[in-house]
Amino acid sequence: MPRFRTVRRVHHSAAQMFALVADMDAYPEFVPLCTALRVRHRETNAEGVEVALAEMEVGYKAIRERFTTRVTLEAARNEILVEYVDGPFRHLRNRWRFRDLEENRSEIEFFIDYEFRSRTLGALMGAVFDDAFRKFASAFETRADRVYGRG
Repeated sequence: MPRFRTVRRVHHSAAQMFALVADMDAYPEFVPLCTALRVRHRETNAEGVEVALAEMEVGYKAIRERFTTRVTLEAARNEILVEYVDGPFRHLRNRWRFRDLEENRSEIEFFIDYEFRSRTLGALMGAVFDDAFRKFASAFETRADRVYGRG
């Protein structure tokens, strides 16, 4: 099962980075392979934890796939958990953690593991997905620099 984990230090606060990752509607503008994203449902529970159901379309050349995830946004813990609901995967789990280091600096942890349901699709898209996931953290860092300015 492919998995990837990275920890990066950025010149933005944990709250800023959390907000950037939580802004799923903007993903098609900068997230590798993301061609469309639609938040189908969003609610906040009594503890202030927001849960969203999001449908993402990813594409590479002629291949297009759509999948649905449950996104749990815990601002109090600076953590975002993405869990697979439906689509071309057998399994997909993604976690973001944000930790303040000093003024306007934070550490971001990005983790993902996944497995395609189809061996054929896995063979066709596996290397492309691996490469895209390796670029995710830097794509968000570049986006933060554009939105918040260079720290």
